[in-house]
Amino acid sequence: MNKSNEQLLHFISGSPSSYHAVLQGTAMLEKAGFERLDQTAPWELKPGGSYYTVPYGSTLFAFTIGEQFDHDPFIRAAAAHTDHPGFHIKPLAEVHEKNYLKVNTESYGGLILNTWLDRPLSIAGKAALKSSNVLKPKVRYVDFQKPVLTIPNLAIHINRDINKGVELNKQTDTLPLLAMMNDTLNKDHYFLNYLAEQLDTEPEEILDFDLYVYNAEEGCMLGMNDDFISCPRLDNLTSVIALLDAVMTGRRDGGINLIALYDNEEIGSRSKQGADSFLTNIILEKIFSALGKTRTQLYEAVLGSLLLSVDVAHGLHPNYPAKNDLTNFASLNGGVVLKIDSNQKYAFDTEAIAAVQQLCEAGQIKYQKFVNRSDAGSGSTLGSIASAWLPMKTVDLGVPLLAMHSARELMGSQDQEQLCRLIRSFFEWIDVNHTVK
Repeated sequence: MNKSNEQLLHFISGSPSSYHAVLQGTAMLEKAGFERLDQTAPWELKPGGSYYTVPYGSTLFAFTIGEQFDHDPFIRAAAAHTDHPGFHIKPLAEVHEKNYLKVNTESYGGLILNTWLDRPLSIAGKAALKSSNVLKPKVRYVDFQKPVLTIPNLAIHINRDINKGVELNKQTDTLPLLAMMNDTLNKDHYFLNYLAEQLDTEPEEILDFDLYVYNAEEGCMLGMNDDFISCPRLDNLTSVIALLDAVMTGRRDGGINLIALYDNEEIGSRSKQGADSFLTNIILEKIFSALGKTRTQLYEAVLGSLLLSVDVAHGLHPNYPAKNDLTNFASLNGGVVLKIDSNQKYAFDTEAIAAVQQLCEAGQIKYQKFVNRSDAGSGSTLGSIASAWLPMKTVDLGVPLLAMHSARELMGSQDQEQLCRLIRSFFEWIDVNHTVK
């Protein structure tokens, strides 16, 4: 297993929620010498510095400033998202049916429902506890770290048409099973009591929680020749760890290297912690102000800068090849995918794509181009949204997947290394002499 794949599987294992992806990311950045900045306080920055800020618990920004910032005052930005499709637990979580104890959930994002059945599931997220300052409750993060839930399938003997395809109702068919009733279990507050145990607090101290059900299975190498990686949450933690690695290792003398890890992409990005907000503009304005630059200089820098929107791509499915375009399709282990959509569901500029191609060719990084079938739609990502707030040249790219939005997804084992090399090259490239460190 190469270093990139080992790093990826380790990161995914410790990132069951967007909050935990950020917690892992901040730990990595601090180990690499990055300084944490308080979003609500003035910033003191200097050329050559490395910084990060967490304006909200599920969103992270990290950036480095070149020693000779003024010689190349432009921004190289890369963005990804920390969230993934799954189930969110409702506030009044307890549901009892006969002798069974279940958890009341709602779906988050466009998950493939039937892939969540019959799997070991767990819970992670955050809780807000009582505090002496009523406007600032205590925030605690939690990961149950063991399988505590499952959603059992209905036996074929009872549903003879199950193999013809069954539509699942999100309210009645996918509620996870937690326990069996007994004489000592409080059926009205069993979940809250269990959560309090995990938080090492009393149930009455818990004011609210933001908890998600996640697939507790570990990722693995797969295939006769280890050609694949099978793992939960490849969308989009493949990109998150690649960006973290690149901002820590990829340096240049001028300008700013910045990564933005947003939440809520899977539900449209329209939130304060998502890409469809003014948040990134605030971050950049604080950076430029701390460096003694004007807002006009910031605008000039943005207009001359480049953004990579790094999210996964659809790989050619071996059983459904007709679902792809005739010539512009992406194969697993074919390298980084440059995603193109003239309707701007994927953000692209010809100049930006050409720049990335030249980086790939200079570094012997494998790449391929993807366009959807002309008679079929596809998903979108945060690229077009982010570039509307930050009008800089943008390209959408990422590693190809099969079973995207499944509880367990599949990627090529060679592609993560190609992605990591590309993002590092993007942050290292020196414009003056056209060489890569």
